[in-house]
Amino acid sequence: MRTPFLLPCCCVLVLFAASLPAGAQTTRVLFLGNSYTGVNDLPTLVEQVATSLGDTVVADANMPGGYTLAQHSANSTSLALIASQPWHFVVLQEQSQLPSFPQGQVDTDVFPYAAQLVDAIRQNDSCTTPVFYMTWGRENGDQQNCANWPPVCTYAGMQALLRARYLQMATDNSAACAPAGAVWSHVRDQHPGIDLYASDGSHPSVAGSYLVACTMYASIFRSSPVGAYHPAALHADTASLLQQAAAAVVLDSLATWNIDVQDPDAGFSTFDLGGGTVQFDALAGSGLTHAWDFGDGGTDSAADPVHGYGAPGTYTVLHVVTDACGRSDQDSIPVTVGGVGLPETPSSRVQVRCEGGGVRIEVSGPGLLRLIRTDGSLAAQHAVAGPGPVHLPLKRAGEPLAWWFLGSDGDRWQGLLLCP
Repeated sequence: MRTPFLLPCCCVLVLFAASLPAGAQTTRVLFLGNSYTGVNDLPTLVEQVATSLGDTVVADANMPGGYTLAQHSANSTSLALIASQPWHFVVLQEQSQLPSFPQGQVDTDVFPYAAQLVDAIRQNDSCTTPVFYMTWGRENGDQQNCANWPPVCTYAGMQALLRARYLQMATDNSAACAPAGAVWSHVRDQHPGIDLYASDGSHPSVAGSYLVACTMYASIFRSSPVGAYHPAALHADTASLLQQAAAAVVLDSLATWNIDVQDPDAGFSTFDLGGGTVQFDALAGSGLTHAWDFGDGGTDSAADPVHGYGAPGTYTVLHVVTDACGRSDQDSIPVTVGGVGLPETPSSRVQVRCEGGGVRIEVSGPGLLRLIRTDGSLAAQHAVAGPGPVHLPLKRAGEPLAWWFLGSDGDRWQGLLLCP
């Protein structure tokens, strides 16, 4: 039988919705939580920080005392708020102690309800990005549960568990994490004179709530909160240190916090077909719009375009992708044109050879084979089920071809094929 751990009435569940489309004027934010959000009116602080930096946040909230993810997942008010409109960000915060409890209890009492809430959010609007709000360890650890669970006896032990569990929730649900607890730890280490706690050693002081607001701003807008509004109760120097801490921890590690998890990927590879012709291959999946600038005045909107350059040289190619929710990414790389450039590629898993007026390919798994003529046109394309051999007929035999195979696991092989 597991030991029940004690939960006072104290914490917050916050919900924020997805990344904003380009040019959006208002960010709609829903806070579902408890006293960790209600103390010092965190929703209003986030609105004020955003407004002072030229952004607009409109917030709503439901914050019953001590609420957990499990309670919010069954709360009619919380569910109605989720369904009330297409939110831009939905940030989920668990009760302050629960994620630091033993793994078995977290697996039962936390993770399933995090998933339920994420499902409800995405059912309401598929463009919504859930953001898990990482809280902080208590000033002197969780003395209430220390005897039964020693890892939480200190601030450091409790904070390490909170960090790991919030990042796990973000990873498991393809969501982002607003790392308030990590920023809190940074301030404790670098600026110990700033008291982030209220007198109970658990709830945030005005400085603590302001630090969370700056962290939320940096996580939502991916922009620095330095220079933002601060409450009159905070000295300007203190506010500046808190702003800088949020910017440093959040913006230097977007991938660590999974903040970019739903962004499309504008990365691409190239294949020089010779004669000034280059095959471009977008790495991102389907359902995206593409904009290519080939660096010589030419453009294209195909996913995998072929472009002919009029002269040898090095061209800076820009690729921009945008998804159905308006999220975009761009990548730019120099491409040298002037002869066939074939990168070294492994051959152990893919074998391609001419056979019987066509091409025989042997692979260890499924993927897509494309054969490209030297003029850049597509000679053949075939989805290969694999494993095993597949024969692909050609309309015109006896021509030099470039080939590439993109496996279902994302690995790519490519080479030249000279059929007699």
